[in-house]
Amino acid sequence: METKIKIVVDAMGGDYAPEVPVQGAVEALQENTNISIVLVGRTDAIKEQLAKYTYDKERIEIVHAEEVIGFDEPPVMAVRKKKDSSIVVGMKLVKKGEADAFVSAGSTGAILVGGQMIVGRIKGIERAPLAPLIPTAKGPALLIDCGANVDARASHLVQFAQMGSIYMKHVVGVDNPKVAIVNIGAEEEKGNQLVKETYPLLKECKDINFTGSIEARDIPKGDADVIVCEAFVGNVILKLYEGLGATLLSKIKGGLMENLRSKIGGILIKPALKKTMKSFMSNEYGGAPLLGLNGLVVKTHGSSKSGDVCKSILQCVTFREQKINEKIKEKIKKEDEVQA
Repeated sequence: METKIKIVVDAMGGDYAPEVPVQGAVEALQENTNISIVLVGRTDAIKEQLAKYTYDKERIEIVHAEEVIGFDEPPVMAVRKKKDSSIVVGMKLVKKGEADAFVSAGSTGAILVGGQMIVGRIKGIERAPLAPLIPTAKGPALLIDCGANVDARASHLVQFAQMGSIYMKHVVGVDNPKVAIVNIGAEEEKGNQLVKETYPLLKECKDINFTGSIEARDIPKGDADVIVCEAFVGNVILKLYEGLGATLLSKIKGGLMENLRSKIGGILIKPALKKTMKSFMSNEYGGAPLLGLNGLVVKTHGSSKSGDVCKSILQCVTFREQKINEKIKEKIKKEDEVQA
C-alpha cells in the first residue's frame, strides 16, 4: 500500500480563516487520494467548518492550537511567545517528521521566522529563500527570493539559483531551466555591488544554465525560468506584478462596459479573454515554497481563496514525490566535496 503524503494546513491563517483553509483542504482531499491532511487550529471552529462538507474522515485529523499569530505582530517575538499558535504547532509536526509539509496563508513574517527557527535549514544552506511561481508569456517562472532575505550576499544568490533550477526542473518540468539575475541592464558590468559580485560566480556554476542579466521589463516575456534577486527587489517585482495585473483587468472590464457596442464586443471576446487572463494570474500556481529547509513550508497569499489553498496543498505532493529536499541536499554535498 502506497504511503500517504501528510500535509499540515494552518486552519487559522489568512483573511478568511478558518472557512477558506478548511474548504481548500477538503477540495485537495477530493482531488488527490494519496494525501492526508492535518488541520491545525481551534478545534471547535474547524469542526464547525468541516460539518459543511462530505469527505473521507480517515484522511483528515485536527490538532488543537489555541493561539493565532496576527499579521501585525512582530514575527520573532510572536513565534517565541505563542508556542500554542497554529503556525508553531503545525511547523513542529514537520520538524518531528510527523508530517511532510506545512501550508499557511498566515503572517508571512512568522512563517519565514518559524521556517528557519523551527523546521530549520538543510545543512550547508546559508539562507532559505521564498520562491513563488509567476506567470510569463512562455509559462511560469520562479522568482527567487521574493521576501525572505533582504540583505543577501553573493553566495546566497548562487544557492538560490541552484535550488531554483532543481525546483523548476523537477516540479514544473522545465528541462535545463534558464537562470538570470535581475539587473538594471543586460551588460555584465552593470548593477549594484551585490549583482557585480554574484554575476561572475553564476557564470562559473557548471550545474546551472546561466544566461546573464535580465531587466524587469523582460521578465513577463519569459526570457528566464529562474529569476534570481535578493528579497527587496523580488518583493517589489512581485507586488508590481500583482498590482498591475489587477489594474489592467479592472480597466479592461471598465472599457468593455462603456457602451452597447463595447458590451457586444465583450460578449464575443469573453471566452478567449478569460482564458488568456487566467494564464496570467499568479494564483494559478499555488503558494510560494520556502526552499532549503529540512521540511517543506509553503506560504499562500493572505487573501487566498479555497482553490488557491487546494493548489498549494497539491503542489506539496509534487515536491515530495520528486524528492526536492533530497536533491538539494545532494547538490550541497557535492559542492562541499568539491571545495574540500
